[in-house]
Amino acid sequence: MAKQMTEMLKGTLEGIVLAILAMRPAYGYEITARLREQGFSDIAEGTVYALLIRIERRGFVDVEKVPSEKGPPRKVYSINSLGGEYLEEFWGAWSFLAERIERLHHHREQPQGEGE
Repeated sequence: MAKQMTEMLKGTLEGIVLAILAMRPAYGYEITARLREQGFSDIAEGTVYALLIRIERRGFVDVEKVPSEKGPPRKVYSINSLGGEYLEEFWGAWSFLAERIERLHHHREQPQGEGE
């Protein structure tokens, strides 16, 4: 199941991270920690940083360098209006898919001839 979960997450992780940033701005390690709090314990920090670079290039976030007590300044990411639009599209697509998958799942559980 772990491989299947990883593959499913690849397609949704951008939306998940943007949803986290919609709650409040955060830096990379903080985003990883929030993902883990939500049960996404297998996501590597490197995966999150690569994704942050990607969403920054796509223009979905604004980045502010904030001084750090330990080492170089941290890049704090906040969702911007383009990222907000993408997130709304993501939630629409997610709802569409989740509804249909749930229908298929319930249909599979019903013996032939019942509920049809």
